[in-house]
Parts: sequence; C-alpha cells; structure tokens
Amino acid sequence: MARSVVREREFLRLWVGTTASGLATWALPFVLGLAVLHGDLGAVGLGIVLATRTVGFLAAVPLAGVLADRYSRRAVVLWSGLAAAAASPLIALGVGRSVGLMAVAAVVVGAGQGACRPAFQALTAEVVDPDRRQQANAAITIAVRCSVLLGPALSALLAGVLGVPALLLGIGLFWLVAALVPPRGGGVPVPASGASIVGEFAEGWREACRHPWFLAGLGALTAVIATGYSATAVALPLVARDRYGSEAVLALATTGYTVGALLGALLIARWRPRAQGWAALAGLAVYAVAPLCLLLPVHPAVLVLAYVATGVGIELFNVPWFTATQREVDPRLLARVSSLDFLLSYGLAPLGLALIAPAISVFGLGSTLAACALVCLLAPAAAALAPGARTFSVRRIRMTNGPFVG
Repeated sequence: MARSVVREREFLRLWVGTTASGLATWALPFVLGLAVLHGDLGAVGLGIVLATRTVGFLAAVPLAGVLADRYSRRAVVLWSGLAAAAASPLIALGVGRSVGLMAVAAVVVGAGQGACRPAFQALTAEVVDPDRRQQANAAITIAVRCSVLLGPALSALLAGVLGVPALLLGIGLFWLVAALVPPRGGGVPVPASGASIVGEFAEGWREACRHPWFLAGLGALTAVIATGYSATAVALPLVARDRYGSEAVLALATTGYTVGALLGALLIARWRPRAQGWAALAGLAVYAVAPLCLLLPVHPAVLVLAYVATGVGIELFNVPWFTATQREVDPRLLARVSSLDFLLSYGLAPLGLALIAPAISVFGLGSTLAACALVCLLAPAAAALAPGARTFSVRRIRMTNGPFVG
C-alpha cells in the first residue's frame, strides 16, 4: 500500500505554504470588512482596496505563468510571497490614514497572490507523484476550508483584542510562511524560447487547446462562477432579509457552503470514480440548486442544505480538475495553462459580480436567478460532450487516422 502523501516531509512543507497563501488570500477581505465595522475604513475605501487587489491579481497571473515555466517554480513562489508579505504592513499603516496607500499596497498583494497560484500548481506536480496528487490537492483544500470555517470567529475575537492593523500584519506573516516554507521541487527550468512574454503565454494557450476537455471544463467553470456564484453572492443577503427576515439564514447558508466544501474534499480524497470527468462536471452542475432555492419559497433549512450541496459539488469538481491538469498538461507548460485557468475562472469573477446587480434591477430577481440556474446546469452538461471530458483525458481517444493521442 502506498505511503500517505500527508506523511511526506516535502509535501508537508508544500501543504503549509499553500495553506498559508490561501489563508492570507481569504483573510484580507474579511479583516478589511472588520475595519469598516470598526469605523477605520469606509465602504467606498473598502471597494477601492479590493478592486486594486483584483487589478494586481489579473496583471500578475499570466506573467507569472510564463516566469514559472521559464525559471524555477520555487523561485516564483518565493518572490511573489515576499512581495505580498512586504506590502501587507503598508495596508496596515494606511488603515484610518490613507486609502491611497492601502490601494497601492493592495496592488502588490494582489500581484503576489496572482503570481503564486500557477506557480504552486506546477510545484505540486513536481513534489507529489502522479498517483497521490488527488490526495494532495484534497489535503490542501481541507486545510483551507477548515481555516475559513473557524477563521471568522477567531479573527473577530482577535480584532477586539489586538486591533485590525495587527491582523493585517498577521496576514503579512502568512505570506512570509508561504514564501519561505515550501520545498525546492524537482523541475528543471526551461530556457526562454526567444519569444516575447505574450508569445510564450500564447504557447500555453496552444497547449490548452490540445486538451478539449480542459477548454470545455474551464468554460463551464467560468460560466458557473460568473452567474451562479455571483448571483447567490448578491441575492442571498436580499433573500435572507426580505423573505426570512433574519441574518441567521445568511450566516448559516454561508457556513453551510464551507462545511459542504470540506465534506466534498474529504470524499474526493479517497473516491476515484471511473468516469472522473463526468462526475466532476456533475458536481459543478450542483451549483444550480443554490439560485433555484433562492428563487423558490423554500424552508430556511432547505436553503441551508442547498448551500451544503453546492459546497460538496464544487470540491468534487475542483480537486479532480486540478489533478487532471497536473497529469495531462505538458510539464513544461503547466504554469502557463494553470495561469489561464485562474485568469478566466476566478480572475473574472468580479465582472460577474458587477453585472449581476444591474441584471436584477432590469430583469428582476426571479428572472435573473432562473437564468443563472439554467446556465449552471447547461454549461457543465455541454462541457461533458467535449472529447476527453468523461475522464478528463484525451489519452484514450482514438483519432480517425489510427493512433492514440495524449
């Protein structure tokens, strides 16, 4: 029986680093929200800081994908983490003093966040052997989900004792851990091809096009996040207030999503369905139940269970998706392909959030939620028809001229 990956020293270092970066990424918006509650930051200032962080993320992701393939993935993790760690104290310094300083620092933090994501994905493939990568990806997800589940209460408690600036300094320490702890990895940097940054990123796009299941799955994920996730983020507070008249429903549904994601990660750490791709896409399609339950006059308990189900479904997709990408993509181009993934799916999520509110104003809450639920169902179903989608692999597809490809 193969030794569990969580008992390997090199993976534990990787696990600590990726978990620290995930915690730092999650914690910043929450801690800044506490600053608003304490009167140290206005709502407009909060929006500016979070928006500039997103700008830094979007600018850094494609560049980091190229650099992590051209140079050491470990080096990209190091410098991106150090940049975010250095900028976090500046955000703390700006609280209550200068939104401009906070915004400039947030650009750097966002760039560090965006740079480390594709580098960590590629570094995971270097550190963990193929047979244990799904377990490894699940273990990383479990750590982050547990932290997100317990973090809000702990952060709120510490904010009352230490203050918001101290928590922001703590975020900087998380980034420092993310920079310094991960292992070296076993990849050999590929010399630059002589092409421009844009040309090398385009090479990653061409590699992605070699995997129809990847493009289809990425399109489905982007559609679900831009519609289902964005709609529920905007609509859930409205429904909790107007239909149920209770903030408890909002808190329980949000917590239910995180609990479901934790359960999903625990399940997929061991489960290996034969049609892995179809099972993952079915999990992604489960997100449709969230806008449906917001649309229908269901009991609050049903709404909370719907969010638990969406949490389970999203991790039944995420973990096999990351694992398949690490397995199928040319290792020389893995960071670039991963950067394309993060750029289109999570990077463009704010655009969906920006468009949902106007859509609700024009078409109404019910029509918008119905349309989003439909997209969440149809997009994964359409992706399931792509070549290789059944197993997230093209290795078993026989071309018309005879040979296998992969």
